[in-house]
Amino acid sequence: MNPVIKKSLGEELVALGHLTSKRLADALNEQQRTGRKLGQILLDNNFVSEEQIARVLASQQGLPFIDLRRYEIIPQTVRVLGEMQARKYKALVLEDRKDTFLVAVADPSNMSAQDALSALLGRPIELAVVSNDQLSALIERIYSKNEQLTEFAREVESDIDRDANIINLNQISATVDDAEAPVVKLLQTVFREATQLRASDIHIEPQEKKLIVRYRIDGVLHTQVEADLKIAPPLVVKLKLMAGLDIAEKRLPQDGRISVRTDARQLDIRMSTMPTQFGESVVLRILIQSQGMRDLEVLGMPPKLFEKFLKAIATPNGIVLSTGPTGSGKTTTLYGALSRLNSPEVKILTCEDPVEYRIDGINQVQINEKIGLTFPRVLRSFLRQDPDILLVGEIRDNETAEIATRAAMTGHLVLSTLHTNDAVSTPSRLIDMGVPGFMIATTLRAVLSQRLLRLVCQECTEPYTPSPEEAQWVDRYIGAIPSTATFKRGKGCTHCNGSGYHGRIGIFELLEMTQELAIALHKENPVEFEAVARQQIGQDSLMHHGFDLVFQGRTTIAEVTKNALIAE
Repeated sequence: MNPVIKKSLGEELVALGHLTSKRLADALNEQQRTGRKLGQILLDNNFVSEEQIARVLASQQGLPFIDLRRYEIIPQTVRVLGEMQARKYKALVLEDRKDTFLVAVADPSNMSAQDALSALLGRPIELAVVSNDQLSALIERIYSKNEQLTEFAREVESDIDRDANIINLNQISATVDDAEAPVVKLLQTVFREATQLRASDIHIEPQEKKLIVRYRIDGVLHTQVEADLKIAPPLVVKLKLMAGLDIAEKRLPQDGRISVRTDARQLDIRMSTMPTQFGESVVLRILIQSQGMRDLEVLGMPPKLFEKFLKAIATPNGIVLSTGPTGSGKTTTLYGALSRLNSPEVKILTCEDPVEYRIDGINQVQINEKIGLTFPRVLRSFLRQDPDILLVGEIRDNETAEIATRAAMTGHLVLSTLHTNDAVSTPSRLIDMGVPGFMIATTLRAVLSQRLLRLVCQECTEPYTPSPEEAQWVDRYIGAIPSTATFKRGKGCTHCNGSGYHGRIGIFELLEMTQELAIALHKENPVEFEAVARQQIGQDSLMHHGFDLVFQGRTTIAEVTKNALIAE
């Protein structure tokens, strides 16, 4: 009997169709020339993926391959091995099997690492192979920065005079740019972790006996660390110094802006402080400038609605409003509209509070009410600047609403946001602000209302049958479930931090101004107007758009019922 000849890594990748013979030959030539490992050469040249190599290594060694994105991780089990050892040996403990440990490794041929791990754990180990990128990502997530945050928090605490509870402001001021200062290390870690977890906001909240740091991820807050309350004052002082705020003022709210770089990313951070019972609460809104503006096409608008919105913003004059609660993506939509309209032939002016993204070719003004630079004052000046298109960050009061309306009547296109529940109620809100109904009927072109829903995580998605209560919701507001409906949910995995959701998508409804609606507005009869408007929107409402995504398996009934407008 002839012995089975074991194929090399490269030959196996070629046999499986992951690699061409020519690319293997090129990689082998480079290996001979440089002495580097073949696997690393293949990866550096993007010839194969980490997972493809890991699967072949597992097969060659007769070991199981584990996709960590779909594996249920128990953090307490993983932490049986310390962070330093996990990083050193590139290994993670996945299961405690009483007599042995199941350990995930990226390099199953490293026998010395395996012996060291067995000695550290005090038991024999069983191996499973994982891809190196998934292993590194999981080490970051599991060990996260919680231990570092706690460690840095203790360092900050040790810098405080425990007896007098005095903060040395001179020392803090001197170390704003000192990377070794405990407060700076703490903030660097917070910012880095927040960007890795895709957080949109960081909440630093003093409680009666502790300080809580929470991140808002996909619209939901998650507590990341709880620390001694004593570190709150120096942390807030440091942030105020970075934002150029008054460190002596603790009785009044303050707003500022910070620019920081973490890894290769440039972050613009909006900072807001608020005096509370136990100290100053701070919220940091993270804006990643490298991401820039999102095009309207990727926001998730249904095709028919998308065409109507493009038609509305293409008009030479009038008002187009984006409405919804805070955090519903209104500003993102308007920036997308501006990116469509921006060209050398038109002059675009914006007044915003704050300016979230800087756009080439557009004149942007930051509102500063402290010096009297308010929305109404800026708008009046804008009209003397010969603009074609105006963006008003938010219509907050009667004066702003009236000036914006008059600008629309005099040949300008005005884009703005308004805090209303839906598109139908928006004209009534403008009437409440004191804008005459005939002016709204003459100038309003369209109202876009929107929400953001969390998407089911694609790494741990599974089909499921809606509960009787959920089925009742669908039956009551939509009717019969379509035969093509696919209900899915996320089990929770490392990719989505156990939430079952990853990323968000918009749901929309659009109200176009028609002659019938204009007549109702002239009468200033909100009941008649809303009846006609709801009939016009019909089954193109926020709720219907949300349930369309549910039937496609992209989100869940719970997300729709929580975020879309469902009237009792």
